[in-house]
Amino acid sequence: MIVFDKLWVIMKQKGISTYWLRERAGIDNKTVRRLRANMNMETKTLDKLCAALDCKLEDIAEYKKDPS
Repeated sequence: MIVFDKLWVIMKQKGISTYWLRERAGIDNKTVRRLRANMNMETKTLDKLCAALDCKLEDIAEYKKDPS
């Protein structure tokens, strides 16, 4: 399972809000909700996030083995 826990940490470190993501990076509300729920993301969305946050994919997402 891919989780986006690191995304919220890096956003806090950089002082970036979800409002900023929506307005400046073109990430819509639906996508923000999907990120919070660790749902599937398109690679173009991950690309937008990495570009907006000036980071690598591994800085915002990680694989965790599904407990079930």
